[in-house]
Amino acid sequence: MIYETNSLSDTLKLGREFARQVQPGDVCALIGGLGAGKTAFVQGVAEGLGITEPVSSPTFTIMQVYEGGRMPLYHFDVYRIAAIEEMDEIGYEDCFYGSGITIVEWADLITEIMPGAYRIITIEQDLEKGFDYRRITINWNGERHENIGD
Repeated sequence: MIYETNSLSDTLKLGREFARQVQPGDVCALIGGLGAGKTAFVQGVAEGLGITEPVSSPTFTIMQVYEGGRMPLYHFDVYRIAAIEEMDEIGYEDCFYGSGITIVEWADLITEIMPGAYRIITIEQDLEKGFDYRRITINWNGERHENIGD
């Protein structure tokens, strides 16, 4: 499905709506350029899960765990991963196959360890449509197919 947002609040709202349909064990690949709004989308997801602590991109820590909502949120930013073995050291499998939702920013860098079925969320900017415009595409790479609101 393709969604268009025209402000930060629209992107946060879409993240909140997305959070309503996620289930424990869901893994999401979050793809987009620098400044595309990946972390803003994750912030909306956290809000939708009922997580009240501030969410920021784990660029230097690689992973951040947020609890206190209806399920844990495992938030990865793998932009700085130099070798896939670093993911083993972090213990990614505990998150990917855990009791919460896992969202991986820059997941296209670690496709070889992504699970068999996961959501692909692509966020694109189009400056001709405005600085805050985002085109957000959400698809499954595997068998499960749901749309926000279904």
